[in-house]
Amino acid sequence: MKKYKVELTRTYIITIKALNLELAKQYAEYYMDSSRDISSENDREDKRFKIYDSEMMINEAMENINTNG
Repeated sequence: MKKYKVELTRTYIITIKALNLELAKQYAEYYMDSSRDISSENDREDKRFKIYDSEMMINEAMENINTNG
């Protein structure tokens, strides 16, 4: 078998409650690990936000490279 490197691009729609849009964007970027919320209860209480849902919208392999030469 040949070995490949594949660039995978994923886009998610995140439903989040926050004090404003800029904070919602920052928290979504920082606290989302793939499709999983990694924030702690303490994070959510201190920063006053909550992530409700994530839905994958795009899952696309963009490029592949044969690493066997």
